[in-house]
Amino acid sequence: MLESKYQNSTSFFGKTRIILVLLGIIPFLLVVYLFVYEKIDLTEMGALFSALGLFSILTGFSLMRRSADQLVNLSRKTGMVEAGLKSKPVQINADQELEDIAAHFNSILKKLQETNREISEQSMQLMIYARDLSQSYKKAKEEEELRNMLSRYVGENLIEKLIDSRKGALFENERKDVTILFADIRSFGMIAERMRAEDLVSMLNQFFSIMVDIIFRNNGLLDKFVGDQLMALFGLIPPESNSPRGAIKAAIEMQDATEGLMEIRSKQDRETFEIGIGINTGAAIVGNVGSKNRMDYTAIGDSVNVAARLEQIAKGGEIIIGEETYGRSQGHFRIQKKGEIKVKNKTEPVMCYKVLR
Repeated sequence: MLESKYQNSTSFFGKTRIILVLLGIIPFLLVVYLFVYEKIDLTEMGALFSALGLFSILTGFSLMRRSADQLVNLSRKTGMVEAGLKSKPVQINADQELEDIAAHFNSILKKLQETNREISEQSMQLMIYARDLSQSYKKAKEEEELRNMLSRYVGENLIEKLIDSRKGALFENERKDVTILFADIRSFGMIAERMRAEDLVSMLNQFFSIMVDIIFRNNGLLDKFVGDQLMALFGLIPPESNSPRGAIKAAIEMQDATEGLMEIRSKQDRETFEIGIGINTGAAIVGNVGSKNRMDYTAIGDSVNVAARLEQIAKGGEIIIGEETYGRSQGHFRIQKKGEIKVKNKTEPVMCYKVLR
């Protein structure tokens, strides 16, 4: 519409030329008329011609100045738009041609504003996406670190469950009711003297791999290895209420698996051994213990010391449990009373029991 409107009107510069021509011809014709018909002399004619010429020049200059001011005004306002200081449409009082230019410019300005708005919206969406991506990356990194930490203590079947349900609450420092299991190879010092170092390490790795799988399978948590001894905790992974039974079940499977492994080694004419297991249930402080350079998740307290003492008195192939463990597992296993034992730093003797297989 703007284009047709512009085409149907006389151009700005065309009108300017017409005005200048008329301003030049009209005074000349008027002077000729007066000279011929009014019989004025040359002096009067010169004065009149000069006056009319001056009037024409001033009138033309005024018209050109008005058009120039309109162009300067349009240029100034478009410059403000270019500098980002103006976002409203350009409005000027001008001839049709300049109004057409302003209308074209306003149309471009409107499209530019729409484009800027779309860019702003897309930029905002990109910022939100970048923030979400950063949070997702941080969350994935935290879960990966937690997964690597959990893999030291629990089985693969429990890692995702712990991450999804408790988000690492397993590693909080707290006092909890737990069941502690110690297992140790009997006469290990004598066995180590008879074996080559590489064979001894290979045997321990094979043995511990089997034991750890059993612990994980029964919802136990691997605490640590100390030489030929291992320590495991039960009751930190759901269902916590079954921790004594889970520990005893794991101990029976550990003894059976050890006997099976020794049968194989015996047939291969290789060194064999037996293990003793001690289990106790009670309150303990569980958490990350160590230095700033090395931390281990473990349990400390009197109940841990009792479990270690029960493991010491267990003979090869035996499972010895404490009073609390026995009380929470009656009716589920065949258990025989063994007697009281003295435990360091305890004034009263501790009653212990033997699990029959």
